[in-house]
Amino acid sequence: MTSSEQYKRQIMNDLSSGNMDSLDENSTGSSSEYENFDDFAQRSSRQERFQLFNRSFHPDRIPATQMEPELQKAIAQIQPNERDDVAREFFKHLKERGLNDRQLEQQLGLSTHHPNRMNSDDVSKLAGFAYRNHPDIFQEVLADKPGIVKFLSNPVVGAVLGAIAAKWMGHRR
Repeated sequence: MTSSEQYKRQIMNDLSSGNMDSLDENSTGSSSEYENFDDFAQRSSRQERFQLFNRSFHPDRIPATQMEPELQKAIAQIQPNERDDVAREFFKHLKERGLNDRQLEQQLGLSTHHPNRMNSDDVSKLAGFAYRNHPDIFQEVLADKPGIVKFLSNPVVGAVLGAIAAKWMGHRR
């Protein structure tokens, strides 16, 4: 059994047994106050989102071969202005690592290095590159721009999101 299958099985077991890990050991219970993902994305702190995405979205847990097609579908569904913001964030963080936008344009085969002119395929390539090679940057951008997450649908990703949702919403009776 691959590590991805083992992880998926563990997530499903946790969900079926009602495993309710808190977001933070020192949490005051605010994690159970979110009604849905949009509510979480709007009201949670950047740090809270980063902690969740840091634990959940990593090539060791979800292989790039599974994540990249999902990213492509998800990015195609977000609004163009949000897509521009996501591309801008990836470029900003990657530039801090010494990768400039023109190098990335050539290396990844992007149609442009201007975030406001990029299509969804370009942003998907950029996101996939970050996921594979700089997962910490990928997680940072998701924490800043969490809208992408609600459009991910792969079963493994879904299991991760289910575990996150269980942590956000707490035990509803």
